[in-house]
Amino acid sequence: MKQLTRAEEDIMQILWDLDEANVAGIIDELPDPKPAYNTVSTIVRIMESKGFVAYRKEGRGHIYFPKVKKSEYSNQSINKLVDGYFQGSFKSMVSFFMKKNDISINELEGILKEINKEDKS
Repeated sequence: MKQLTRAEEDIMQILWDLDEANVAGIIDELPDPKPAYNTVSTIVRIMESKGFVAYRKEGRGHIYFPKVKKSEYSNQSINKLVDGYFQGSFKSMVSFFMKKNDISINELEGILKEINKEDKS
């Protein structure tokens, strides 16, 4: 799976949240200062060529929707992060974030409970 640029990721987050939107709807969700319509339209078409979004015609315009699930992209991105910066070790990654973010034992226990809850689902 290809990687998204930062601008593409911002737009993809909006599409994941909304499920579908036209370019104007995407722009409405972006923070100020709003980018130009043509800029967002170009980015969405690039995302379509990368296989991240698809569209259906509605009137004279297009309604865009995600082709890739957020969980699927997140998993791929985390794996790339772990492989690239932590030699493929999730343990090293967690250790790094614990040290850098001063995670308490209670927070770590909460994380482990969430992980265990996910495993049982």
